Amino acid sequence: MNFASVRMITDDVDRLVELYENVTGVSAERPAPVFAEFALPSCTLAIGHTQTTQLFGADSALGAHNRTVILEFRVADVEAEYVRLKAVVEDWVKEPTTIPWGNRSMLFRDPDGNLLNFFQPVTEDAMKRFSGRS
Repeated sequence: MNFASVRMITDDVDRLVELYENVTGVSAERPAPVFAEFALPSCTLAIGHTQTTQLFGADSALGAHNRTVILEFRVADVEAEYVRLKAVVEDWVKEPTTIPWGNRSMLFRDPDGNLLNFFQPVTEDAMKRFSGRS
């Protein structure tokens, strides 16, 4: 089994697409105005409008209400990403800091309040943990 994608549901697809194009450096594929996908090397990040949830059942999702998931992106240089994104991100949660399990990490929220973590393994143990992963 392969983890294929994460889909976020929102009332404003265009607003999230704009931020995630800036964050990922990847242009979204837009097969429909209510749907976008970012094909990243390790996974696909999808964004769907709340109108699309009816396709999955009445109680399948509510846009912009999830506070239990952190989208995590491993990056080569957290400090450089912080400088690059400082003008784009409006809601910073934590500036770059080293966390106890050995990652250098920064956290911020997208316009819907979803939490994003950009991290870089910096200790020997953390680098070992991530060796061989995409």
